[in-house]
Amino acid sequence: MEIVIASTNVHKVREIRAMLKALRRFDIYSLHDFPDYQVPEFNAETFEDLAIQKATHAAKAIKKLTISDASGIVVPALNGLPGIHSSRYAHKTASDKENRHKLLHDMKGLQEADRYAYLECCLVLASPDGLIKSAKGVSEGIVIHQERGSNGYGYDSIFLKHDYSKTFAELEEDTKNRISHRRKAFDKILLTLENISEDALLHRRV
Repeated sequence: MEIVIASTNVHKVREIRAMLKALRRFDIYSLHDFPDYQVPEFNAETFEDLAIQKATHAAKAIKKLTISDASGIVVPALNGLPGIHSSRYAHKTASDKENRHKLLHDMKGLQEADRYAYLECCLVLASPDGLIKSAKGVSEGIVIHQERGSNGYGYDSIFLKHDYSKTFAELEEDTKNRISHRRKAFDKILLTLENISEDALLHRRV
Protein backbone atom coordinates (compact mmCIF):
# COMPACT_ATOMS: atom_id res chain seq x y z
CA MET A 1 0.00 0.00 0.00
CA GLU A 2 1.24 3.48 -0.84
CA ILE A 3 1.45 6.34 1.66
CA VAL A 4 2.76 9.86 1.14
CA ILE A 5 4.46 11.86 3.88
CA ALA A 6 3.02 15.31 3.17
CA SER A 7 6.24 17.22 3.79
CA THR A 8 9.37 18.44 2.06
CA ASN A 9 11.26 18.78 5.34
CA VAL A 10 13.96 16.14 4.96
CA HIS A 11 14.38 15.72 8.72
CA LYS A 12 10.69 15.14 9.38
CA VAL A 13 10.44 12.84 6.37
CA ARG A 14 13.35 10.75 7.65
CA GLU A 15 11.84 10.40 11.14
CA ILE A 16 8.35 9.52 9.93
CA ARG A 17 9.73 7.18 7.26
CA ALA A 18 11.69 5.29 9.94
CA MET A 19 8.52 4.82 11.98
CA LEU A 20 6.45 3.71 8.99
CA LYS A 21 9.11 1.28 7.74
CA ALA A 22 8.72 -0.75 10.92
CA LEU A 23 5.19 -1.66 9.78
CA ARG A 24 6.59 -3.29 6.60
CA ARG A 25 3.38 -2.78 4.65
CA PHE A 26 3.79 0.60 3.01
CA ASP A 27 5.55 1.92 -0.07
CA ILE A 28 6.59 5.26 1.38
CA TYR A 29 6.83 8.52 -0.55
CA SER A 30 7.14 12.20 0.29
CA LEU A 31 6.22 15.41 -1.50
CA HIS A 32 9.67 15.30 -3.09
CA ASP A 33 8.28 12.50 -5.26
CA PHE A 34 5.49 14.75 -6.54
CA PRO A 35 7.23 17.89 -7.84
CA ASP A 36 4.10 19.09 -9.63
CA TYR A 37 2.22 19.39 -6.33
CA GLN A 38 2.14 22.97 -5.13
CA VAL A 39 1.89 23.43 -1.36
CA PRO A 40 -0.55 26.28 -0.69
CA GLU A 41 -0.36 28.90 2.05
CA PHE A 42 -2.27 27.43 4.97
CA ASN A 43 -4.12 29.53 7.52
CA ALA A 44 -4.21 27.76 10.87
CA GLU A 45 -4.21 28.69 14.54
CA THR A 46 -3.25 25.32 16.05
CA PHE A 47 -0.91 22.46 15.20
CA GLU A 48 -3.93 20.22 14.65
CA ASP A 49 -5.59 22.66 12.25
CA LEU A 50 -2.38 22.95 10.25
CA ALA A 51 -1.74 19.20 10.11
CA ILE A 52 -5.32 18.53 8.98
CA GLN A 53 -5.09 21.13 6.23
CA LYS A 54 -1.75 19.77 5.03
CA ALA A 55 -2.88 16.13 5.00
CA THR A 56 -6.31 16.58 3.46
CA HIS A 57 -5.12 18.97 0.76
CA ALA A 58 -2.23 16.72 -0.31
CA ALA A 59 -4.34 13.55 -0.19
CA LYS A 60 -7.02 15.07 -2.40
CA ALA A 61 -4.53 16.54 -4.88
CA ILE A 62 -2.24 13.51 -5.12
CA LYS A 63 -5.07 10.99 -4.70
CA LYS A 64 -3.19 8.87 -2.20
CA LEU A 65 -3.22 8.08 1.50
CA THR A 66 -1.15 10.75 3.28
CA ILE A 67 0.31 11.44 6.68
CA SER A 68 1.21 14.98 7.72
CA ASP A 69 3.01 16.58 10.62
CA ALA A 70 2.67 19.96 12.30
CA SER A 71 4.99 20.54 15.21
CA GLY A 72 6.92 23.12 17.17
CA ILE A 73 7.96 24.39 20.57
CA VAL A 74 5.72 26.16 23.06
CA VAL A 75 7.02 28.36 25.87
CA PRO A 76 4.26 29.33 28.32
CA ALA A 77 6.37 32.20 29.73
CA LEU A 78 6.31 33.73 26.22
CA ASN A 79 2.54 33.41 26.01
CA GLY A 80 2.83 30.19 24.02
CA LEU A 81 5.35 31.38 21.44
CA PRO A 82 6.87 30.29 19.14
CA GLY A 83 4.03 27.73 18.87
CA ILE A 84 2.45 27.46 15.44
CA HIS A 85 5.05 29.97 14.19
CA SER A 86 8.02 27.81 15.24
CA SER A 87 9.36 27.27 11.71
CA ARG A 88 9.31 30.99 10.93
CA TYR A 89 9.80 32.51 14.37
CA ALA A 90 12.72 34.77 13.44
CA HIS A 91 11.22 35.73 10.07
CA LYS A 92 9.26 34.15 7.23
CA THR A 93 12.25 32.40 5.62
CA ALA A 94 14.26 31.83 8.80
CA SER A 95 16.70 28.97 9.19
CA ASP A 96 16.54 26.65 12.20
CA LYS A 97 19.60 28.40 13.61
CA GLU A 98 18.00 31.83 13.30
CA ASN A 99 14.87 30.58 15.03
CA ARG A 100 16.87 29.09 17.88
CA HIS A 101 18.88 32.26 18.35
CA LYS A 102 15.74 34.39 18.48
CA LEU A 103 14.17 32.11 21.07
CA LEU A 104 17.31 32.17 23.22
CA HIS A 105 17.38 35.96 22.94
CA ASP A 106 13.70 36.28 23.88
CA MET A 107 14.24 34.01 26.89
CA LYS A 108 17.36 35.80 28.08
CA GLY A 109 17.04 36.43 31.79
CA LEU A 110 14.38 33.78 32.34
CA GLN A 111 15.37 31.31 35.01
CA GLU A 112 14.18 28.08 36.60
CA ALA A 113 10.48 27.35 36.02
CA ASP A 114 10.11 30.16 33.48
CA ARG A 115 12.25 28.17 31.06
CA TYR A 116 9.70 25.35 31.00
CA ALA A 117 8.70 24.42 27.45
CA TYR A 118 7.22 21.57 25.51
CA LEU A 119 7.52 20.22 22.00
CA GLU A 120 4.18 19.39 20.44
CA CYS A 121 3.45 17.30 17.36
CA CYS A 122 0.18 16.62 15.64
CA LEU A 123 0.10 13.81 13.08
CA VAL A 124 -2.83 13.45 10.71
CA LEU A 125 -3.76 10.59 8.44
CA ALA A 126 -5.98 11.41 5.47
CA SER A 127 -7.36 9.76 2.35
CA PRO A 128 -8.49 11.53 -0.83
CA ASP A 129 -11.96 11.58 0.76
CA GLY A 130 -10.84 13.42 3.88
CA LEU A 131 -9.63 13.09 7.45
CA ILE A 132 -9.07 9.62 8.88
CA LYS A 133 -7.23 10.12 12.18
CA SER A 134 -5.57 12.91 14.15
CA ALA A 135 -3.29 12.49 17.17
CA LYS A 136 -1.12 14.70 19.36
CA GLY A 137 2.11 14.00 21.23
CA VAL A 138 3.99 16.21 23.70
CA SER A 139 7.52 16.16 25.15
CA GLU A 140 7.98 18.34 28.24
CA GLY A 141 11.23 19.88 29.35
CA ILE A 142 13.15 23.16 29.46
CA VAL A 143 14.95 25.49 27.07
CA ILE A 144 18.60 25.61 28.11
CA HIS A 145 20.75 28.75 27.90
CA GLN A 146 22.98 27.70 25.00
CA GLU A 147 23.02 25.14 22.23
CA ARG A 148 24.33 21.62 22.82
CA GLY A 149 24.71 18.81 20.33
CA SER A 150 25.01 18.48 16.58
CA ASN A 151 22.28 15.96 15.82
CA GLY A 152 18.63 16.73 15.22
CA TYR A 153 17.13 19.90 13.79
CA GLY A 154 14.68 22.64 14.68
CA TYR A 155 14.94 23.42 18.39
CA ASP A 156 16.58 20.10 19.34
CA SER A 157 19.89 21.61 20.44
CA ILE A 158 18.28 23.87 23.07
CA PHE A 159 15.58 21.49 24.35
CA LEU A 160 16.26 19.29 27.36
CA LYS A 161 13.51 16.76 28.04
CA HIS A 162 12.53 16.15 31.64
CA ASP A 163 14.51 13.26 33.21
CA TYR A 164 17.22 13.41 30.53
CA SER A 165 20.70 14.91 30.77
CA LYS A 166 21.15 15.30 27.00
CA THR A 167 19.38 17.61 24.60
CA PHE A 168 17.51 16.09 21.69
CA ALA A 169 20.49 17.11 19.53
CA GLU A 170 22.86 15.14 21.75
CA LEU A 171 20.80 11.95 21.75
CA GLU A 172 21.28 9.21 19.19
CA GLU A 173 18.60 9.39 16.51
CA ASP A 174 17.13 6.01 17.46
CA THR A 175 16.82 7.10 21.10
CA LYS A 176 15.18 10.39 20.21
CA ASN A 177 12.74 8.63 17.89
CA ARG A 178 11.64 6.36 20.75
CA ILE A 179 10.85 9.17 23.20
CA SER A 180 9.93 12.17 21.07
CA HIS A 181 6.64 14.03 20.78
CA ARG A 182 6.42 12.73 17.20
CA ARG A 183 6.75 9.15 18.39
CA LYS A 184 4.01 9.68 20.98
CA ALA A 185 1.68 11.00 18.29
CA PHE A 186 2.61 8.17 15.94
CA ASP A 187 1.82 5.54 18.56
CA LYS A 188 -1.72 6.94 18.78
CA ILE A 189 -2.38 6.36 15.07
CA LEU A 190 -0.48 3.07 14.91
CA LEU A 191 -3.55 0.86 15.23
CA THR A 192 -5.28 2.74 12.42
CA LEU A 193 -2.20 2.34 10.21
CA GLU A 194 -2.02 -1.38 10.99
CA ASN A 195 -5.69 -1.95 10.16
CA ILE A 196 -6.18 0.33 7.18
CA SER A 197 -6.75 -1.44 3.88
CA GLU A 198 -7.01 -0.59 0.21
CA ASP A 199 -10.60 -1.84 0.21
CA ALA A 200 -11.55 0.38 3.14
CA LEU A 201 -10.09 3.41 1.37
CA LEU A 202 -11.91 2.66 -1.84
CA HIS A 203 -15.24 2.28 -0.06
CA ARG A 204 -14.72 5.16 2.39
CA ARG A 205 -14.96 2.85 5.39
CA VAL A 206 -11.77 3.88 7.17
